[in-house]
Amino acid sequence: MRRNLQSGDRFRPVDLARGHGLSTQAIRNYEEAGILPAAGRTPHGYRTYTSLHVGALRAFLALVPGHGHRTATSIMRAVNQGAVDGAFRLIDESHAQLLEDRQTLQAVESALRDLEPTTAPEPGVGSEPAAVSGPGGTFIGPLADKLGIRPATLRKWERAGLMRPHRDPRTGYRVYDEADVRDARLAHQLRRGGYLLDQIAPLIAQVRAAGGLEPLEAALRDWHGRLSARGRAMLTGAAELEAYLRQHG
Repeated sequence: MRRNLQSGDRFRPVDLARGHGLSTQAIRNYEEAGILPAAGRTPHGYRTYTSLHVGALRAFLALVPGHGHRTATSIMRAVNQGAVDGAFRLIDESHAQLLEDRQTLQAVESALRDLEPTTAPEPGVGSEPAAVSGPGGTFIGPLADKLGIRPATLRKWERAGLMRPHRDPRTGYRVYDEADVRDARLAHQLRRGGYLLDQIAPLIAQVRAAGGLEPLEAALRDWHGRLSARGRAMLTGAAELEAYLRQHG
């Protein structure tokens, strides 16, 4: 970091900004947001910063990749206000969210592994025919029986956008093709895992857009990578925050 040599261990906003590729306005904004402690002032009213401000800025910028801008801001504001326990609570909540995201990914992978290739159902007995002409076509009753749920549940999932059956032109009954059956089975697995319909819908949309489960492997690997990067970023942020806490006293 470039120092203002005329003021010893004092730093100008531009000195802090240049060291991290920021603008001087960003430094002023960080101070106003409570991310940095209040700056000192020269007799002419210019802001001056110290090594404490340098440490605060380093800690904040290290916290952002793992916790996000909003949470990192709240953490630094709590520390600068003397509410260190509040800052630790925010960090704990962020770690808990990361764990929940890992568990969600694990549940999705488990659900995908449990999905076997769909086949056309055998004819059954009931008010609706069990299958229609065409590969993998089935009506709502047989599909609900196969999943162990009520037909009303499938209709609810349809309204939530989890599947899009077409109508048999002769009877008007819903017809679920192989992709619909796959989506229903995936939704059933995730519902058993406790996930809400609005959490399941984006995944179903991704499976549908990819045309099947196989293309999702790259997306899942990327998901793993992003979670690992977040976890490592949290470690880096913790180290910088600890250094700032020691400096802060």
